[in-house]
Amino acid sequence: MEHRIVGPGPYRATKLWNETVELFRARMPLRKHRCRFKSYERCFTAAEAVDWLHELLRCSQNFGPEVTRKQTVQLLKKFLKNHVIEDIKGKWGQEDFEDNRHLYRFPPSSPLKPYPKKPTYQKDVIKFPECNDPPPSTSQENIPVRPVVMNSEMWYKRHSIAIGEVPACRLVYRRQLTEANVEEIWKSMTLAYLQKVLGLDSLEEVLDIKLVNSKFIIHNVYSVSKQGVVILDDKSKELPHWVLSAMKCLANWPNCSDLKQPMYLGFEKDVFKTIADYYGHLKEPLLTFHLFDAFVSVLGLLQKEKMAIEAFQICCLLLPPENRRKLQLLMRMMARICLNKEMPPLCDGFGTRTLMVQTFSRCILCSKDEVDLDELLAARLVTFLMDNYQEILKVPLALQTSIEERVAHLRRVQIKYPGADMDITLSAPSFCRQISPEEFEYQRAYGSQEPLAALLEEVITDATLSSKEKKKKLKQFQKSYPEVYQERFPTPESEALLFPEKPKPKPQLLMWALKNPFQPFQRTRSFRM
Repeated sequence: MEHRIVGPGPYRATKLWNETVELFRARMPLRKHRCRFKSYERCFTAAEAVDWLHELLRCSQNFGPEVTRKQTVQLLKKFLKNHVIEDIKGKWGQEDFEDNRHLYRFPPSSPLKPYPKKPTYQKDVIKFPECNDPPPSTSQENIPVRPVVMNSEMWYKRHSIAIGEVPACRLVYRRQLTEANVEEIWKSMTLAYLQKVLGLDSLEEVLDIKLVNSKFIIHNVYSVSKQGVVILDDKSKELPHWVLSAMKCLANWPNCSDLKQPMYLGFEKDVFKTIADYYGHLKEPLLTFHLFDAFVSVLGLLQKEKMAIEAFQICCLLLPPENRRKLQLLMRMMARICLNKEMPPLCDGFGTRTLMVQTFSRCILCSKDEVDLDELLAARLVTFLMDNYQEILKVPLALQTSIEERVAHLRRVQIKYPGADMDITLSAPSFCRQISPEEFEYQRAYGSQEPLAALLEEVITDATLSSKEKKKKLKQFQKSYPEVYQERFPTPESEALLFPEKPKPKPQLLMWALKNPFQPFQRTRSFRM
């Protein structure tokens, strides 16, 4: 009875329903039964169906061993209502299935549930603002193009490095981030991080991005107590005092006497019933209706515990602060009650852990529209929350750090050099026009050479440069733009004309050689004896 693991993604609840129905119809043992002196072929009793399906769900990694027999009966009731099974007389459509010896069979055909059609959500994650983005009120379409008219001075600035000079830089502050910009960054990066952890190409059909409130995310990250519990600004949304006192009483049991509460037999059961009644009458589950698909999708990662915890951390950041606070206090109470060995039994028919899961699962996770597996999925999620609530309800430090670094980067100053686009004096705006291929080829070949030729002429005619400096600049220019240089100086002779050689002075004769130029040679005295 192998149950295929259904990973994260859209329509996970429907996929699990269809998977369970297929396994149940294909592998449920069928045999001959007798009822009221009549034999029926290929059928099964209600108790046999409960036994077999309960074992299937417990062994499935999609549901886990926490599934109870009562939950299995509830699922078979939905099978009967949706005509997955029918009684031996062909009746179906009502949830009157009981765990007894009544006979049931499979109908000839049992259509699987189609995937629900949901409105198409925004596919792309919101783009967080860049430093050069226009203000929000400015449209990107039909923006006039700034004509870049480069003179020789501008080209000199642009190509100053090529000719041996580096201009001085200056600091330019970025466009100031508004509060709305920061909120968009938090929302965009949080959703992008969730999409990455889930391994989805898009959050479409899993989450409606328009319903995600960036203010909730920021509040859940920064407005917390030392214990990590959310602090609410609006005190009217707090838990009622009597509910909070009841939760503290059970969470700190048996120190209840310190709170001066009346004690009597069954007192703890009444306190627990008070808490259960309050949470059971909430108008919306704590994980909210619009995040149901997102949390169900995360359940597909439970085989990878670290990734599942990370995904749950991000999803819980999307909750309204009052919901997150109520969830934190409830999970802490449930975990403490389960670990407290001195706690008296709160219910005669169930263990403490099973009671916690069955009592609060529906007030934690529930679909607005009826989903046939929502009870099993909620029980699976609550069980995982109880075991890992301290990690799940923490703020993901890696996400917080990356977003804070991103915001700091956008607020940091930039280094700008003269000659950048912001230094160009703009003329009247003009729009782009289409040109012919011939004109494009001509501009590509000669458009950039004209300013370079003008720059070369400026270097040549600059009287303030010494010959040595001028030769150095011309040599660098020739190395960077050989074609322009070759056009200006086609021959070595034309280049030599720029630096004409000065006439060399004749060497002066020595003065001693000019005193007696025609004096005859006199023989020296011989030293011979």
